[in-house]
Parts: sequence; C-alpha cells; structure tokens
Amino acid sequence: MTTINNYVLETIDLCKKYGDLVAVDNLNLKVEEGIVYGLLGPNGAGKTTTILMLLGLTEPTSGQALVNGYDPCRSPLQVKSMVGYLPDNVGFYDEMSGEDNLLYTAALNGVARDEAQRRVKHALKRVGLSHAGHKKVGQYSRGMRQRLGIADVLVKDPKLIIMDEPTLGIDPEGIQELLSFIKDLAKEDGRTILLSSHLLHQIQQVCDKVGILVKGKLIASGTISDLEQQLLSQEEQMELELKAVPWEEKLAGICETIDGVDKISWQNDMLLLECHKDIREDLVRELIASNYCPTHLALRGVSLDSIYLRYFHKEEEYHGKGS
Repeated sequence: MTTINNYVLETIDLCKKYGDLVAVDNLNLKVEEGIVYGLLGPNGAGKTTTILMLLGLTEPTSGQALVNGYDPCRSPLQVKSMVGYLPDNVGFYDEMSGEDNLLYTAALNGVARDEAQRRVKHALKRVGLSHAGHKKVGQYSRGMRQRLGIADVLVKDPKLIIMDEPTLGIDPEGIQELLSFIKDLAKEDGRTILLSSHLLHQIQQVCDKVGILVKGKLIASGTISDLEQQLLSQEEQMELELKAVPWEEKLAGICETIDGVDKISWQNDMLLLECHKDIREDLVRELIASNYCPTHLALRGVSLDSIYLRYFHKEEEYHGKGS
C-alpha cells in the first residue's frame, strides 16, 4: 500500500477520549515524506497520546491514523517495520554493552547476524559512539543514551522516525549535536521525522513544518512563514524594522507614500513602520525604484515563540467566550 500525495503520516478526524477527558480532538495531520515535522504544545496537549495511536499502542476512540498508508491498529507489523520510535526516556539493559543492546534490537526485528553487525557498527559510527560501543550502558551519560537510542532506531532502517521530547536532560552542546543529526536524517537519508516537543526554540531550529497542538486540537499547521502569514492576516497592526542605503531623512518620506503605513518613527539606527497590513513587497519595490537598497527588513517580535503564544492566546480566548 502507498501513501496518497506522499504523506508518510496522516490522521483523519483522530480522537482519543478517557472518560470525559478528550485527549486528542478531531486531529487532521498530514506529514510529507522527507521532512522534519515538529508537533509543538505544552505538557498535556495530547502529543504523546497522538504518538501512541500512531504506533498502534493505543486505539483511537474514533477516526483513523495512517502510516505510509497502513492503519497501525489493523496492520501493526507493517507499521512497526517502517517506524522507529525514540521516547523521552530510552530504556536499555544497563549491564549490557551499547553494541550488545543494538544487536539484541536487530535480532528482535529479524535482522540476520552478519547484517546486524554491519548495521550496528554503522549506526554507532553515525551517532559518534564507536569508541563507547563496548562499554556497559549503565556507564553512559544521558546524552550518550539518547544517541544510542537513535542508533537503536537506525538499526531498524525505518522510513519514519518518531521522537518524543528527545533533548530533555541533555547539555547544550549535546542538544546542538542532536538537532544537527536530526536534520541530517531527513536531508541526507530521506527519512521523515516527527518531533514532539514543548521547546519552541529547538523546534524552530530543526523543523521544516510545525503543528501547534493545544488541548488535543491542532490549531495551526505549516511552515514558520505560513504560520506567520496566517497570523498577520488576522492582526490589526504590525511593526516593521527598516534599514537601507543611502541612510538619509528622505527615506521616511518615501515610506510614507506606501499604502498601509500608519506611523513612522526613527529608532536608533533604523526606521520603525507601524502598518495595518503587510506592505513588505510594495515597500521593497518602491525603495528599489527610488534607488535605495534595503539592508534590513523584518517584522518586529515575530518568532516561533511569539507565533505560538499568539495562537495559544487566541485559542484560550475562543474557549473563554464559549464557556
């Protein structure tokens, strides 16, 4: 069975209820092949419950999940053969070496001994643990255990890798190494990564697309740019920072002619434009026509943090009005 429109992962009106608690609420998620997709939300948003349904470890109350076209509940073996899972706390046999743990995983997945040894050696090298493969896992640091967890996933050679809060408890240097490796898994290997996290700055560094999950509902999904544009279309006011050469007072007069500009002020070494719509294309076109070269043009205060908080607050306002 193959996916439709290259969706490696898709959910259709997926719901999970525990009594009166709705953990996942009509989730419609689409993840294309070969990208890093970040599932972003606070603790209790429904991220882990969603992952458990994708892995076939819990059944949905209603709706459907599809992994490469297969339903995890109806075709669990096919899904398990295609998916690698890295939980937030990876479990290994501490009295066994890292290499022996990986060989055990390979055996459980029916990989022949010679092929298993080749995969294990390659996986340890890719995650930077060739020097520690013979050591007992009980001697590993938290960061080393997480890297061994990725090696454990790679031994299966999965099409889709699901990671649940993979950077928790790792030092800053280890986090950057792990995030870089996650990008390589998608770009170099062509694997699809679903990364669940509540750490916005890490999601922004590594993900091609982001879904924002609040109280079990997917309230926004797309690239960072997509989410920004969706919000801007709903905002009454935005602020633009501008620098250009030549840097002279006439620059403000040109900006005033652009439809949508409400107020202009000089702030240190830049112009601040308060606008009631997105004027960036019109502004750049007019500046170039007037022989100015824009060297800095940015929306003030727009980052994944601000996007997330504004979406989150909109959702809170919506529920507040409905209560």
